[in-house]
Amino acid sequence: MTARSVLVVNSGSSSFKYQLIDMAAERVLASGLVERIGQTQGAAAHTVRFAAGPGEPAPAIADETHRRETEIPDHTAGFRVMLDAFAAHGPALDADALAAVGHRVVHGGARFFEPTVVNDLVEINIDELSVLAPLHNPGALQGIRAARAAFPHVPHVAVFDTAFHQTLPPAAYTYAIDREIAQAHRVRRYGFHGTSHKYVSEAAARHVGRPLAELRQIVFHLGNGASVTAVDGGRSVETSMGMTPLEGLVMGTRSGDIDPAVLFQLARRADLTIADLDRLLNTRSGLMGLAGVSDMRDVQERRAAGDEAAQLAFDVYVHRLRAYAGAYLAQLGGVDVISFTAGVGENSPDVRAAALATLGFAGVEIDAARNAAAARGEIAVISTDASRVTVLVVPTDEELEIARQSLAAAS
Repeated sequence: MTARSVLVVNSGSSSFKYQLIDMAAERVLASGLVERIGQTQGAAAHTVRFAAGPGEPAPAIADETHRRETEIPDHTAGFRVMLDAFAAHGPALDADALAAVGHRVVHGGARFFEPTVVNDLVEINIDELSVLAPLHNPGALQGIRAARAAFPHVPHVAVFDTAFHQTLPPAAYTYAIDREIAQAHRVRRYGFHGTSHKYVSEAAARHVGRPLAELRQIVFHLGNGASVTAVDGGRSVETSMGMTPLEGLVMGTRSGDIDPAVLFQLARRADLTIADLDRLLNTRSGLMGLAGVSDMRDVQERRAAGDEAAQLAFDVYVHRLRAYAGAYLAQLGGVDVISFTAGVGENSPDVRAAALATLGFAGVEIDAARNAAAARGEIAVISTDASRVTVLVVPTDEELEIARQSLAAAS
């Protein structure tokens, strides 16, 4: 391990994930999960990774995972559990070996548009922005504070999901509501999954061998949470998620776009409270609401068995993908590269084929054999040789992107 190692922390309210990455080889040395923080019994898993980096020989031994259950009352205790795992199972982790600690923070509002070295003022700003992401920013802040206490002399860098979308033009990020109310309450579109969209659009440019600045791209990040971004010359110019990650595509448990008047109607006629409506749209909608399952694999299994609800869920999901693809084609004035990433995007040939089936007019031709054979974990071209638009499957690596940005910011 070299002094160019970066510890990447993705912290939530009751858990945090981490990766230790050797940036010289861009290789993961260890990863782990500390969860059930604050509950009666916490749990931790620490994996020592022996996978080879680029140009390195294959390792002689398999990865090792070590599990532990213990009381973890808060994030500070969770970091002690993580440090104990490094000490007991390796690799050695000390402040002198770390170039930076990178933190994923979901919401940076309009204040943060690049990776930012954390100080006390940055912590205050992240805390104040919790009003825009009450489920995410508080947990990230707890992780930052625990990490700064554990590594007080190492640069800590906050990498914001919203930062990549700070290039959205006003016409794209402005909601058509009363201007004074919007400004007073910071109501605008911010966009999310920015770290993934940035990583994938840059990886796609390298793969096709063309300068990023020349390309018009559409990136579909399709996981349990899902979003699509129009990237023009490396800059986000339109994205599906809005002020929160609820807007846009159909997701695992989230509704995506919906007429706001539906909420008024449900409040009046079904006597649902604001909290009820919040839970409805965030946890009981999307694939879960339509098919009773939130995982696209389960939807497709039920669909293959003739389940009509699953078929409708798939159709609604794809209909929304096509709607956004067409809209972004218009916004960009055409497209050079379309990429699919994240769990559904990387692993569902059916979703990819259906999403683009109507785009032949725009020069999109999918090769069925290539699409079916796209290997997990590798960039793959799934369009035909004759297609005017290159269609790719690009595995995302948000942790590596956070590590890259953190190292650059700390240097």
